[in-house]
Amino acid sequence: MGLDFATLELLRRNHPAWRLLCAQHAPLVAGFLHRVFIVPNVRNLPQADLVEALEDELFALREQLGAEAFPGTAHSYLNDWAENDKGWLRKFYPAGTDEPHFDLTPATEKALAWLEGLTARAFVGTESRLLTLFALLRQMEEGSQTDPQVRIAELQKRRSDIDAEIARILAGDIPLLDDTALKDRFQQFLQLARELLADFREVEQNFRTLDRRVRERVALWEGAKGALLEEIMGERDAIADSDQGKSFRAFWDFLMSQSRQEELSRLLQQVLSLPPIAAMHPETRLQRVHYDWLEAGEHTQRTVARLSEQLRRFLDDQAWLENRRIMEILHGIENHALALHEDFPPGDFMPLAETAANVELPLERPLYRPPFKPLLTGMAPDEGDAEVDTAALYAQIVVDRAELRKNIRQELQNRSQISLAEVVLRHPLRQGLAELVTYLQLAGAWPSTAVDEEAREQVSWQSDTGRIRQATLPRIILLRD
Repeated sequence: MGLDFATLELLRRNHPAWRLLCAQHAPLVAGFLHRVFIVPNVRNLPQADLVEALEDELFALREQLGAEAFPGTAHSYLNDWAENDKGWLRKFYPAGTDEPHFDLTPATEKALAWLEGLTARAFVGTESRLLTLFALLRQMEEGSQTDPQVRIAELQKRRSDIDAEIARILAGDIPLLDDTALKDRFQQFLQLARELLADFREVEQNFRTLDRRVRERVALWEGAKGALLEEIMGERDAIADSDQGKSFRAFWDFLMSQSRQEELSRLLQQVLSLPPIAAMHPETRLQRVHYDWLEAGEHTQRTVARLSEQLRRFLDDQAWLENRRIMEILHGIENHALALHEDFPPGDFMPLAETAANVELPLERPLYRPPFKPLLTGMAPDEGDAEVDTAALYAQIVVDRAELRKNIRQELQNRSQISLAEVVLRHPLRQGLAELVTYLQLAGAWPSTAVDEEAREQVSWQSDTGRIRQATLPRIILLRD
């Protein structure tokens, strides 16, 4: 874009960044927004937190400059900065909350970055930028080369350089970056990391603009939904297939890799621990700068998700309206039929032809099968007598497992554990050994059971003949679940 007089005059009147630089309270606006948004890398803040922070800022400034320096309230200042004629903050309501939130606009972030560049730097590195330029030119030249021989020759040359460097290192010649070179490259990394975070707000703003246009078209559209969807999806595909969309998608795929995240964490930890870099006292957030990139990219992804949700809601509304129209037509047909129920017209009212032909293929008929007749012999069953003692049928022992389980749970209501011998002592055995075996089965299936093989316990019961029988068992402890 050329910087002619007409363009600059248009920017001076309409661009929010220029208006911020020319504002009366520009130091307050720029300093406060830089402190609460840029320094901690916060994407958005609720109104209550932002009002509280601005009240503290205004109180400190009034103590220095007087009470008449900033007569307005923090709430009024924030609403004024979010007005369309200024456009320094974006005021919005996140999904699921009725409290307004604020976020920086891309224009404000550009103004803050320009102001930050005005401060004098103690060290200005140029070597890393030159190396970056050479690396970019080399990547473009190699990436656009179609001759395989040229690319192979370049790779062989690079391999020879790597082999020569390996030989020098094995010989003891290990070249290291000095402190100046390390500081130069670290400053270049800081600048690119901050610019990348600033670019995310602009990418998100572009998708948000598309989302707003979609909502306006959906609200005002009166034609067929197919034409609207074709137009909207075409515009969305155009943004996704644009240079900006492809670059963002490639960045997101690269950063979402688990191996890349681990490599970034390892490299950041090693670089920040170097003595020359530690002497520069970098911010502690640099160790998690790649997670800040992920958070910023997630905001952009959520904006695209809201666009898809708006399209789905439009389709649901249109389907509901069409179904309602169909039901109205059906109700009209029913009302018309009921009105003609008693007034039949003369002649044939509605002749109907055969809806389908009855086709009977001879080869599909089943073959004849003779009926199956069972043959019964003429033997008559003889009535026999058998001497069987039926008393044994009534002498069967049935142990009620549910009652035994109830006994265990009753004893564990007021205790955390109890042994099986104590349960039998409190609830004596009435059916002898069979009941004891059932207790053992329940203990084996109990959720929490402990067995002490070294300790022994005696369990006794009285048989039907009146004799006392005993059984020696290891200590079985039942625990409350």
